[in-house]
Amino acid sequence: MPRISAGLLMYRFCEGKLQVLLAHPGGPFFKRKDQGAWTIPKGEAEPGEDLLDAARREFAEETGIQPNGPFIALTPVLQKSGKIVHAWAFEGDCDPEALVSNTFMMEWPPKSGRQQAFPEIDRADFFDVAAARQQINAAQVALLDELEVAIRPGSAPHAPAS
Repeated sequence: MPRISAGLLMYRFCEGKLQVLLAHPGGPFFKRKDQGAWTIPKGEAEPGEDLLDAARREFAEETGIQPNGPFIALTPVLQKSGKIVHAWAFEGDCDPEALVSNTFMMEWPPKSGRQQAFPEIDRADFFDVAAARQQINAAQVALLDELEVAIRPGSAPHAPAS
C-alpha cells in the first residue's frame, strides 16, 4: 500500500507575477541538497483522516500559519519514492523568514545511539513559477502546471473546497 501525503501549495501575486511558497526539508539528508529538493509543505495523513484536513494540519505544523481557503483541489502526484501526494492550492501571503516549523527526532549520526531534533523544514521562500520548476521535487512540477491553468483568468478551476 503506497504512503499517502497531503499538502498545500500557497500562491500569491507579486508585481503581477505568480509566485509559490516552497519549503526546503530539514534534517541532515537534505542539508546539502537544493535543486529538486524543495517541496510543498506536506506530510503523511493519519489513518482515516480527511486529506484536506491533513494538508491543513501539516501546513500549520511546518510553517506556523493557519491556512484559510478557499482551496483548489489539484490532481494527486506519484513521487519516485512511491508516495502519493494529494494537494490543494490557496492564495495567501507570509514572510518566509518568520515561519516556524515543528521538529522531528532521529538518530544522528547513524548508529550513534543519540537522538537529535531537526526542523521539518529548515527554510521556505516564494519563487516565481519558472524558478519553482527548478527547485521543486520533479514529481510536484505537475502541481505548478495545474495551478497555472486553474487560476488563469477565464479558466474554470477545479471546484474549490472550504
